[in-house]
Amino acid sequence: MNLFKIELILLDIVTPKKRSQMMSGIKSKNTRPEILIRKQLHRMGYRYKLHDKSFPGKPDLVFPKYRAVVFVHGCFWHQHHCHLFKWPKTRPEFWRKKIQGNVIYDEKVKEQLLGMGWRVCVVWECAVKGKSEDKIKEVAEAISYFLREDRLIIDI
Repeated sequence: MNLFKIELILLDIVTPKKRSQMMSGIKSKNTRPEILIRKQLHRMGYRYKLHDKSFPGKPDLVFPKYRAVVFVHGCFWHQHHCHLFKWPKTRPEFWRKKIQGNVIYDEKVKEQLLGMGWRVCVVWECAVKGKSEDKIKEVAEAISYFLREDRLIIDI
């Protein structure tokens, strides 16, 4: 075994098979941050559609009454510049291509939705993760304000 292979083994503490299992278990919908947000919005009286496939990008929440959609993005998968995002040390080329592809796709979806006359709200995982109920209420209030105003795009 050469030195390069030894270094790669030391960086990852699980086998490639186990890592694959772990990554395939990550959900793309009904995540904890998404559920916390939608429960709070529902308590506030808002009604919405979930993961509507008729929209580009299948938004997490669709508010037809307000012509607005909400995406709840994971900071890692969508490259948010916060403390939760770190480039993986193993297979950096693969991850750079994968994550940058997600970012390009997100922008394309946003443009398509705006072109259709819909407004777009993106809530980042770090705005909700590990936060108190009061913080989640603040995020829901920000979404509520967005729904009632005329802004086209907002990031929370």
